[in-house]
Amino acid sequence: QVQLVESGGGLVPPGGSLRLSCAASRLTINSYAMSWYRQAPGKERELVAFISTSGDFRKYEDSVKGRFTISRDNVKNTGYLQMNSLKPEDTAVYYCFVNGVWGQGTQVTVSS
Repeated sequence: QVQLVESGGGLVPPGGSLRLSCAASRLTINSYAMSWYRQAPGKERELVAFISTSGDFRKYEDSVKGRFTISRDNVKNTGYLQMNSLKPEDTAVYYCFVNGVWGQGTQVTVSS
């Protein structure tokens, strides 16, 4: 069964950093494009970051540009979302998405 497992979420003060991981099983992560989404309470799920299959193209939601970086480690078969300069409005459940498969999500809370 294809599976994506996110980790790395947690509670961090404003201005802090987190690195989210998306470990893939029964799926070769660098064979597909990968996306990170987030969903805050009472809001719709939104696309945060995207990396193309080749890795040559990356796209970010405007509010995270310059703060978040999407990447992949092909040896570890894992995707990442490095999040710096976190803000309270970044608080949400974060999901990775690859080839039609969603991970279970990881909670990120930015609060002092």
